[in-house]
Amino acid sequence: MKRIVIFASGSGSNAENIITYFQNREDASVEMVLANTPKAMVLERAKRLKVSAFAFNRIAFTETQDVLHLLLSKTPDLIVLAGFLWKFPEHLIQAFPNKIINIHPALLPNYGGKGMYGMHVHEAVVANKEVETGISIHYVNENYDEGAIIFQAKCDVLDTDSAQDVAQKIHALEMEHFPKIVAQVLESQY
Repeated sequence: MKRIVIFASGSGSNAENIITYFQNREDASVEMVLANTPKAMVLERAKRLKVSAFAFNRIAFTETQDVLHLLLSKTPDLIVLAGFLWKFPEHLIQAFPNKIINIHPALLPNYGGKGMYGMHVHEAVVANKEVETGISIHYVNENYDEGAIIFQAKCDVLDTDSAQDVAQKIHALEMEHFPKIVAQVLESQY
């Protein structure tokens, strides 16, 4: 059985979708959810779905080995960033090479990088009058949103779309594709 660990920062709808997707499968399961704030709604979602959930602070994540030791105790086959807003430290990337993936709410390399997340991305897409946008699922490296792209899905942006309209379209793409791509990445490991 393959083991998944999810990192998230916010409400956790993507995390919940992935947990639910793998709940009754025999090939993989979500073993733990980690959040960088104790107030993140994702922690409540994980507990409700009977998945271990913990919060950590920046010191535990970047300056000590605490998060690394917690991850090593779970021996994850894949680490999934599902709305996780902090840059992943190099010591964790090195400990889990090609085993950390992220979802980004735009068609990378466009609208990626520091500060480009959530509504910031959608507002920029609308302001620049893009005709399409989408999601990118990619491996995590030492730079924001620059790892190798695994998968992209697109949607149209209409002249009348607000940033909120774009956010809803992106959310639908995330719900449809993210768990399936996580499963495909796991299958391709062996």
